[in-house]
Amino acid sequence: MVVEDETALADLIGSYLERDGFEATITGDGVDAVTLARRIDPDVLVLDLGLPRLDGVEVCRQVRTFSDAYVVMLTARTEEIDTLIGLSVGADDYMTKPFSPRELMARIQAMMRRPRTSGAVAPPIETAGDNRIRTFGDLTIDIDGREVTVGGTQISLTRTEFDVLAALSRDPGVVVSRTQLIGAVWGPDWVGDEHLVDVHIGHLRRKLGDEATRGRYVRTVRGVGYRMGAGH
Repeated sequence: MVVEDETALADLIGSYLERDGFEATITGDGVDAVTLARRIDPDVLVLDLGLPRLDGVEVCRQVRTFSDAYVVMLTARTEEIDTLIGLSVGADDYMTKPFSPRELMARIQAMMRRPRTSGAVAPPIETAGDNRIRTFGDLTIDIDGREVTVGGTQISLTRTEFDVLAALSRDPGVVVSRTQLIGAVWGPDWVGDEHLVDVHIGHLRRKLGDEATRGRYVRTVRGVGYRMGAGH
């Protein structure tokens, strides 16, 4: 589903999607986008930030209440705050205009190789021999069920946030670089700002009740990347 009020750009994205085998639905209005998303349940939402009636951030916020679609945010603004706001309401990735439609397609194809539901195949970083229930103090990660609990309370994570946590927790004592996380979660063909990893790590910490200074669950290894903490 393409939500973009620049008609020429929306049509261009739609044509690329259809050429790659997708069925594309296009709208240029924020309110209509929420209604359409509820009706057609898209796999991927390509969402412009600046929309009439309802901006992209609010569209994403509302769609996240009923859909687990992958969301790629498009923005003509380069200020970091726009990116952070977009991702904070559940967007998985972002692209700044102007961008290459081929790059957008590569990112979408990489997303579609990741699991959509709890019954799907595990993320690429997982293997059959992995520990499927992982515990770090009060934090429990159920890989097959794609569920996370802290102190017995279930935590609602986006698919991207869960995949980042799954990648980190596979080898708890090993530091995982941003490049490795990008490869595991977004795919080896992903091209963009690795700062995206830091944004999702920040969201994870907030939802898990963790703090960067303590690192009970996710610890920063300066100059290298991240690793799991012991949970205390």
